[in-house]
Amino acid sequence: MSNTYTQIHLHVVFAVKYRAACIPVVHAERLYRYITGIITERGQKLLAINGMPDYVHLLIGLRPDMAALSDLIRDVKAVSSKFINEQRWLPGNFAWQAGFGAFSYSASQLPAVITYIERQQEHHTIRSFR
Repeated sequence: MSNTYTQIHLHVVFAVKYRAACIPVVHAERLYRYITGIITERGQKLLAINGMPDYVHLLIGLRPDMAALSDLIRDVKAVSSKFINEQRWLPGNFAWQAGFGAFSYSASQLPAVITYIERQQEHHTIRSFR
């Protein structure tokens, strides 16, 4: 797609099935690296990733050749849940909740969104004590 220019920045959030807080903190970084690989392998650009034991936030630079965001997120969730189950991090079967949230942002808003994603643990720790 020569001569094509886009700025498609999407903040995507998806949760663990039943909102169970079961993503092991000790394995979160490894999971995030794995998800980064899935997104990169599908030709998209991951700008930020973080989360809590019950959900994940992604900031994706979506390329114009991506047919559908839902296909990308379906793949991320399917492949990452298989990875978690193969690693046997949990005594039972891991699954993501159906669906996801997606929000678009302009380039000027990216620093604030990246900071928000990077500070998830801080944000939720502070909020829980208020």
